[in-house]
Amino acid sequence: MTGDALTRDASHTSNRLRLAVVDMVGTTITDDGRTERAMSRALVEHGIEPDGSKFESMLGYARDTMGFSKMTVFSHLFEDAEVAASANKVFEKAYDEMIDDGGVRAIPGAEDAILWMRESGMQVCLATGFGRHTQNMVLESLGWMGLADLSLCPADAGRGRPYPDMILTAVLALDLDDVREVAVVGDTSSDMLSGIRSGASLIAGVLTGSHSEATLRAAGATVVVDSIKQLPLLVEKREARHL
Repeated sequence: MTGDALTRDASHTSNRLRLAVVDMVGTTITDDGRTERAMSRALVEHGIEPDGSKFESMLGYARDTMGFSKMTVFSHLFEDAEVAASANKVFEKAYDEMIDDGGVRAIPGAEDAILWMRESGMQVCLATGFGRHTQNMVLESLGWMGLADLSLCPADAGRGRPYPDMILTAVLALDLDDVREVAVVGDTSSDMLSGIRSGASLIAGVLTGSHSEATLRAAGATVVVDSIKQLPLLVEKREARHL
């Protein structure tokens, strides 16, 4: 291949989006605060008084780091590794119980957006800060097993957000040629930062979850929209500009 051909090929691959790595809670699903309630239960069961300043500080950290691996969050909150692992298990058990009450629901338009991307030729990876068991429980409760091409949790990739590992793992697993073929979609600053670090060309923040437009843009969002249901139009406009 000549130098000119290589240049043309590089330009082509950077223009066409072939993969969307999409967050779950706050982006494609809503749990009406169940993540925070499960986190609170884990703190209380490990000796943190619910009316104290330490509890508020620890819960505040958990809010700020929504999107991170939950095990990473507990490892920061508790110095002892065994206590952190125990708290994570309490969190997962509590969340399982909350899934059973039907409170985890798809955000309106999310499933249609995922199906649209797949029908248009893009692949979709659903990524989360949950552990694998919890992620599967959520997907099963929604009837979403098989909805996306791939689902990833931090343990699948080595590290969770804000590191780029899950995005890069998806690129490798789905046999993409170029990280610029990737769109990253999420509701937290950690989603945006992981997108920046991965080299993705479209980093879209949505306002259905944890963080504000200002926070998402400060973390690197290239665009912010109200909801994932606007993603197909966003992709179409972007592709049209690069024809």
